[in-house]
Amino acid sequence: MHEESRTAASRRRFAEEARSERPDLSLLCLLLGAEADPELGDDEIDAAQIELDRLAGQLPYRPGGAREWAAALAELLGARCGFLGTPADYQRLESSLLHEVLRRRRGLPILLSVVWIEVARRAGAPVYGVALPGHFVVGFGAREEQVLTDPFAGGRILTGEDAQELVAGASGGTVTPSMLTPTDPLNIVLRILNNIRAWAAARPERSDVALWAVELSLLLPAHPARLRYERAQLLVQRGDFLTGAAELETYADVVTTVEPTTADRVRDQARAARAMLN
Repeated sequence: MHEESRTAASRRRFAEEARSERPDLSLLCLLLGAEADPELGDDEIDAAQIELDRLAGQLPYRPGGAREWAAALAELLGARCGFLGTPADYQRLESSLLHEVLRRRRGLPILLSVVWIEVARRAGAPVYGVALPGHFVVGFGAREEQVLTDPFAGGRILTGEDAQELVAGASGGTVTPSMLTPTDPLNIVLRILNNIRAWAAARPERSDVALWAVELSLLLPAHPARLRYERAQLLVQRGDFLTGAAELETYADVVTTVEPTTADRVRDQARAARAMLN
């Protein structure tokens, strides 16, 4: 299949899955990875899903309550399989791509958490993601028996004090009950895309990565309106002045009622982008 039509087909599949009744987190992450890796086709996506199934098959059958599930995942994925993170992983785009994390067994906290969630879910565990400020972890069990684990640390079970230290180190704040609630799959995917955009923002030569990350974010049912402005800026930066100018004007029309000064500034940017063609 031609690369452009393959990308379009992958994006259609991503958008359809994101709008389905029960979005498949692992599939969305793998379709996201296809944007970065043109070699990641249907067969490779299927192989990654099979690997998650294989790992789930190595867990003990219903080991017990939340703490026993957490310990079983830490033993399998952390101790035996060697999934964990290091500071150097924050510098690699591969650390945000599920198929690469499965291959390298290294990744960012949120991608390692996706591995934990998807393996545990397949085995029937009461598992979910927990978006602590600055550090994503995994939760097991209902609120009254909740056990948190840190896949970045190989699945270490967190005490309340451990969780407090993570939050204090990231934001200077304290743990609140709202921080410990399950994060739905679409919010996890949006956070992954935000991480990729941040990675690309620090590398101006990778505006191609920033652009596809923004465009996938825009395919999610709920996303910040400002992403349209970011996409327009990237298009202009990459030399697509006419499309970028049109996108800037569209964004200006959206915000003109609530932020007229911003709308005027964005329209000036659109005129400047068109002037670059002269």
